[in-house]
Amino acid sequence: MDRQLWKKVLKCYDYPLMAAVIMLSLFGLIMVYSASMVTAVIRFEVPSDYFYERQKHWLIAALAAFAMMAIIPYKVWRKERFVKFVFFASPLMLIAVAFLGHTANNATSWFRVGALSIQPAELAKLGLILYLSAAFANKRKRLAEPVKSNLFPIYYTLFICALIAIQPDFGTAFIVFVIAVCIILSSGLRLTLLFKQLLFFALIAVMLSPLWLPFMGKKIFSRERLSRLYSFLDPFQYADTDGYQLVNSYLAIGIGGLKGLGLGKGIQKYGYLPESHTDFIMAVIAEELGLFGVMFTLGLLAFIVLRGLWIARRSTDAFGSLLAIGISVMIGFQTFINVGGVVGLIPITGVPLPLVSYGGTSLVLIMASLGLLVNISMFTKYEQRYKKSEKQAVNASKKGLTF
Repeated sequence: MDRQLWKKVLKCYDYPLMAAVIMLSLFGLIMVYSASMVTAVIRFEVPSDYFYERQKHWLIAALAAFAMMAIIPYKVWRKERFVKFVFFASPLMLIAVAFLGHTANNATSWFRVGALSIQPAELAKLGLILYLSAAFANKRKRLAEPVKSNLFPIYYTLFICALIAIQPDFGTAFIVFVIAVCIILSSGLRLTLLFKQLLFFALIAVMLSPLWLPFMGKKIFSRERLSRLYSFLDPFQYADTDGYQLVNSYLAIGIGGLKGLGLGKGIQKYGYLPESHTDFIMAVIAEELGLFGVMFTLGLLAFIVLRGLWIARRSTDAFGSLLAIGISVMIGFQTFINVGGVVGLIPITGVPLPLVSYGGTSLVLIMASLGLLVNISMFTKYEQRYKKSEKQAVNASKKGLTF
């Protein structure tokens, strides 16, 4: 690539989006340290900066993934070999974790590699976005043909969701399902067709319930999951048991008020608020930085999501547009699920806050996804700014030669 072309490419990068991503990830690193410094010593008996150091190393890897995905042309991921690899790798990882995975909090969702924990469901999330975007982009021109050619991605999506649900991880399975539905509907597939297929599979599930219910029923209706539902409906009635976490989340939000107690000065993280550096980090932000801190965090996340949807709208390439929609929905809906659990709007699901909560696999996945989004934005802007002028110049020269 010559120097002149590099200059054109660099001018087309989405620097506001890149700035928002880097700013939020660095802010998340600071909040992980603040939220975990007491928990690390009291609960885990490790140095106060233990989780901070681990998250810092993950952030370095995530920034490398972000840069790599921002540089590599996004159309590379549409190649048939890569799509086939993703198609087979995602379910194989999810099946393998069911037999070889590490169990924590009554869910077998992680592979342990030394001190590292890898969550295949997070990788499958991005894999499904890539697969569905490629599958429907390839079929977009043929939507007038019999709709049966577009049904297989729906079956594949339900299979992936089922594999995640049996871990059990219903929060992630629901997020994956919503992302897939948004991509499928954006591809041009009729809503009535999608509804018919979902109804068909629901009927099959009911008919086969004597086979799967004895196995899954214990996981779906386990005491822990029912207690989450009861504590969601009336957390103060179970304030000493299952509602303890949500009640202390309310206290943290209430204590923080408008300006907060100050960074590092929160009280609830002193053993009162479990998972303060992961699922409930937003409660710590509310307590220490107040409403301003919450609005700063949600404002940056909202900017990233809306920017992603704007990029999807501008893109003239079906694959790039569907990718941007999938990534934007993933971040937006995951934020809603996390914050909804913290404020008691929905039951607690254990879903981390994107770019802010502690967690290596989630951070690397989201940063890689956002790097992909930046690349889509760059190519869209480059094609609109330079390709159009280049074509006009070629046409003008042809006219001049003809004359």
